[in-house]
Amino acid sequence: MLRVARLGARQMSTATGRPDGSYRRFGRTIGTWMVGTAVLASAGYYVGKDEIDAFDHEEPASELHLSPGQQFKGLPIIEAESTGRERLVVLGSGWGAVAVLKTLDRDKYDVIVVSPDNYFIFTPLLPSATVGTVEFRSVLEGIRRITKRIRGAYVEASAVDVDFEAKCVLIEKPGEGRAWLPYDRLVVGVGAQSITRGTSGLEFCHKLKTILDARSIRQHIMANFEKVMLPTTPDDEKRRLLTFVVCGGGPTGCEFAAELHDLLAEDLKHYFPQSVRDMVRVVIVQSRDHVLNMMDSVISEFAERQFARSNITVVTNSRVQVITETSLRFSTKHEDGTVTEHEIPQGFVLWSTGVCLTPFTQLLCQKLPDYQKNKHAITVDAYLRVKGIRDGSVYALGDCATVEYPHLLEHINELFESAHHEGAEITRTELEMFVKNAALEFPCAAGHLQSLVDNFGHFDTNHNGTIDRSEFRSMLEYVDAKLTALPALAQVANQEGIYLGHVFNKLASLQVEHKSKDMSADRKRRSEEISVAPFTYHHHGTLAYLGRAAAADFGQGQT
Repeated sequence: MLRVARLGARQMSTATGRPDGSYRRFGRTIGTWMVGTAVLASAGYYVGKDEIDAFDHEEPASELHLSPGQQFKGLPIIEAESTGRERLVVLGSGWGAVAVLKTLDRDKYDVIVVSPDNYFIFTPLLPSATVGTVEFRSVLEGIRRITKRIRGAYVEASAVDVDFEAKCVLIEKPGEGRAWLPYDRLVVGVGAQSITRGTSGLEFCHKLKTILDARSIRQHIMANFEKVMLPTTPDDEKRRLLTFVVCGGGPTGCEFAAELHDLLAEDLKHYFPQSVRDMVRVVIVQSRDHVLNMMDSVISEFAERQFARSNITVVTNSRVQVITETSLRFSTKHEDGTVTEHEIPQGFVLWSTGVCLTPFTQLLCQKLPDYQKNKHAITVDAYLRVKGIRDGSVYALGDCATVEYPHLLEHINELFESAHHEGAEITRTELEMFVKNAALEFPCAAGHLQSLVDNFGHFDTNHNGTIDRSEFRSMLEYVDAKLTALPALAQVANQEGIYLGHVFNKLASLQVEHKSKDMSADRKRRSEEISVAPFTYHHHGTLAYLGRAAAADFGQGQT
């Protein structure tokens, strides 16, 4: 498939008589993307453009107004046209939030989306947009077009506070004031911010999360090349300007480094002399022992060999300490435990490390100190409900959330006692009954618990037809090992959003019953749990573009 895309691009460039570098890069990028189409399609990655287009000519949702004469904590309250439906407020416009909006049935909720970005961005192609392989408009979709299908309203603002008792979220547009927005159900999908790891000088770095970031990166790259071409620029300054450093060896960092190399090797060679191109240096600084460490080690090693062939320097087991306007200092830990310090000149730095809580999600967690103890994400249960909210009306998904999984090994004594009824060991029939009951208590582990029955013979190491305490411990260790934190990937957020959309559709039909029976918050919560299944993530693989090749980890199974 890659070969077909590459040949098509070459034929196009020959026909037009234009330099073929950008066409080849576009062909390879799209070809790589086509290889991963099964991954993307099975994860539900598409925005549904035809469905969105069908509503373009409909009247948009009514504008929002401030409630006259009403305030909360000294600030105005936003009101909307009353329809008798629950108000669903969605914070964010990323993969998770958009997936919720796409999946919701029409006229089930009064939907209000709050996000500082009035567009959805197809992040897998964002590194390609930084160097012009694809244009910015090709990776964007307006949020107002997406919300129009469900007659939803959109507010270009950021959430800065929340009151769980009053069910209000405080939103702010810098320079335009603040107001409280009431909700019946709240979805937090605001994403995460890059972790700093105590590094100073991040103001001299670029990040790659929005289309504005991509545009700024493209301008910086070209500005450096033009400065190099000035006759007054010394050679040392030229080498500094053409040293591009990527901090972080994850998919984003690796894909950007590959795209940057392709730009230099295939496009800019037509416009800048060889003497300038020889000065270019691309460096990846990675804190782990391999790049793409979330993939299989074979794939990580393949990526490093590919980078070596492209003259991209990969520095592993290294942490960036200080970044200045003209240099970058990092330390490298060697196998014998010694640490060496390095400093290199730089003309461009991309900061693409791990993620952590944003100020808003950090504030949210501080309001629930007994339940929110994870320092990197909001803790949610198996139904994506934020832990600590009694009525279960607040949900979180995507990079800002992590599903709390049980540690079954901590309960081995009570679980073992509940599993066997006759004798000191567990029979196959007793294990089947135990798995059935445990799946109700730990719904997010149901699939892995069922595998214990399917692999009974594997865990029955002495082949006596029963499971003793030691073998039962091995079973619980196996389940706990499978229940790992979900990766910060677009497909995770997308699947969570689709799941929540279906959940909200089901819950909408329960609202009439709840109102007629005047149910308490606890009874409503139990009723909702019975009506919907817990979230299950299906991993469809990971794809990273590496220039003339791609690293693909087509994982199987579910978590």
